[in-house]
Amino acid sequence: MEFTQPDPAERSAFMRLFYRNRRPTRFGHLNSQIFCWGARLGLLPGLIVALEVRHREGGKPRQDAVVISSVAGDDFIVSMFGSISDWVHDLEASRGKAVIYRSARAHRVRLELVSVAERAPIIREFNRIASSGRKHLPLGIDPTLEECAALAPYHPAYRIDWQ
Repeated sequence: MEFTQPDPAERSAFMRLFYRNRRPTRFGHLNSQIFCWGARLGLLPGLIVALEVRHREGGKPRQDAVVISSVAGDDFIVSMFGSISDWVHDLEASRGKAVIYRSARAHRVRLELVSVAERAPIIREFNRIASSGRKHLPLGIDPTLEECAALAPYHPAYRIDWQ
């Protein structure tokens, strides 16, 4: 689904240094790569990871910093920019195959798209723990499941199968 509202994060001049039109700027991309570097070296908390997916056009591995949310014993990744994120398109092309760098270890994983009907609690947990990602969602600090369900069609969530 397409977004009909502007990215809430872009109301802030500071956040516009990182993101424009739900896309990272050069500075935002550099910031993400610094977080990926930190995740690969084990310098960041385990919920911030580097997600590596092969690019859909050239096959070259690309990394993005993402946050892992845990709900009911399963781990998930939510796209804060929705389905327009490059890593989402790359993941679809790779049929869910990816590598997650977490705590200085590489884990081959398969990411499975969660149905829209099941996403609300996942988005709610993502909103709770991902302080930077939260800025891209038009939600308060403690949203209801109904508020999260309204965003579910716009923000893909993936269950991590730790192989």
